[in-house]
Amino acid sequence: MFRKNKGHLQPLLISNVKDLPEKHRKRLEKSWADVFYREIFCRLNEQPFRVLYADIPSRPNVPVNVLLGFECLKAGFGWSDEELYDAFIYNMQVRYALGYHQLGEGDFELRTLYNFRQRVSRYMQESGINLIEKAFEQVTDEQIRSYRLKTGKQRMDSTMIASNIRKMSRMQLLVEVLQRVHRMLSAEDQDRYAEDFAPYIQGHAGQFIYNLKGQDTQEHLQKIGELMHGLLDKLSTNYAENAIYQALARVFGEHFLVEGHTIHSKHGEQLSASSLQSPDDLEATYREKAGKSQQGYVVNITETCDPDNPLQLITKVQVAPNSTDDSQLLVEALPDLKRRTDLETLYTDGGHASPGSDQMMNAQQVKHVQTAIRGRKPHANKLHLSDFEIKQTETGKPVQITCPQGQHVPVRMGSKRKGFVAHFDPAICMACPYDQAGQCPVRAGKRDPRMRLYFSQAQAQVAQRRRLATAYQQEGRNLRAAVEATMREVKHPFPAGKLPVRGRIRVSCMVIASAAMTNVRRIHRYWAATEREKDKGKKTGKGYSLRQRADLFFSFVLARSIGWTDNLCLRKLCFGC
Repeated sequence: MFRKNKGHLQPLLISNVKDLPEKHRKRLEKSWADVFYREIFCRLNEQPFRVLYADIPSRPNVPVNVLLGFECLKAGFGWSDEELYDAFIYNMQVRYALGYHQLGEGDFELRTLYNFRQRVSRYMQESGINLIEKAFEQVTDEQIRSYRLKTGKQRMDSTMIASNIRKMSRMQLLVEVLQRVHRMLSAEDQDRYAEDFAPYIQGHAGQFIYNLKGQDTQEHLQKIGELMHGLLDKLSTNYAENAIYQALARVFGEHFLVEGHTIHSKHGEQLSASSLQSPDDLEATYREKAGKSQQGYVVNITETCDPDNPLQLITKVQVAPNSTDDSQLLVEALPDLKRRTDLETLYTDGGHASPGSDQMMNAQQVKHVQTAIRGRKPHANKLHLSDFEIKQTETGKPVQITCPQGQHVPVRMGSKRKGFVAHFDPAICMACPYDQAGQCPVRAGKRDPRMRLYFSQAQAQVAQRRRLATAYQQEGRNLRAAVEATMREVKHPFPAGKLPVRGRIRVSCMVIASAAMTNVRRIHRYWAATEREKDKGKKTGKGYSLRQRADLFFSFVLARSIGWTDNLCLRKLCFGC
């Protein structure tokens, strides 16, 4: 039965926290634990999690904000479940962050956390809604409003993160799948196919590969393909709904071709990046970036970046198989960012641009500023379409173009309606120094003497982005660069960028929880800096208002005119004696 947690709103009159010496209690109240309690624990709306529990009268649930707090602390500090549970039992700072002021209060078994994760995963599979993601966005939106952060400017970047799976060779993966198929079979079927499986179940898959050293692996691949093809046909009746059988069918389709009655293994370059990497994680994919290979997922993060903000917060976290293009993640994120924030300008690198993202940017009326552009760089000594100012409608359709010399002409659809054309005045163009030097892309037609310029919708969008990027670089600042540090903050608790979990759902939840802790640390640093400024102001007299300082100054002037010394002035002003 679901019940909200309101007990933390009325702390105990006598507790371990209140028994602490005053200086230790003040230190606790200034630590990250108090920020976590205020900025995450108290802001969490538990109501959406009601769907995970029964409606009939029964034992109340362990508080949802406590369980979500567990997830944030685990990801933020890189703890194992056992370390997390020990910290909850014995660490007063952790207990304070979760609303408990007394040791032993709110005790529950670690199995409760496992059951909660299963419920969240099952609900996401059934409904497509990640409740932890929704909770993160709800809390972050409240934090943004509380600190009055400007969200018109935001930056986005992606990074790869590894799943908790072994790196397997092609042969090792196929043998591992065969071994799991053998374990799936009933005792009767294991006896029936014992001879077929005999070469592959002697030890684990790595030992099978070790024994192949110096042998021709192509022959073994062929035998495995023929065995898999036969098993798919023979086992379909009794095991078609089993997840291991489905993995067998997937692996066979990804690694082998059937031509008539002949089985052929695919060449390595024919394998897709989205092919199965491990039977333990069906959604992890393969990707090479900057010369490094990765098996797992891509994390796309968006955060505020307005220079006027006292601190910047992460606003959205996305997780997808690492074969997903960055521009696709941008298209998926933009409507939600526009709905939740006042997004006007988005800063990204070159990987987030595509015709689809251009269309979405126009639809959401968001300006896209890139620090780099995909494709070949323009020739340094020739004009490019980006040197022309193109006026577009809200839908991105070009309606007017202005050349570098200031000539304004309308833009019309081409004769074949596959692009756009702009006609320029030949008299003006002939007097243009760019045309005389052969640097202008505007040319006269073979039959039409008018000077014209053809371009497609995609070329116009790329030119627009390149123009914005050039203007942005000339400003001499880079608002996107700091997002690289954000990536490190989120990934730092996970050694070598490898999470201790696998599966897209669990990876998503853990990365989102780490992002929530990143926001907590930023808020804590902001408050710590504010407190230091206050203390510094008190020591230097800056804590006084302008009126107070003026009164103090004239009091001293008047006292000295009477003939009092400085010490006597202080005694009279402070104590009246």
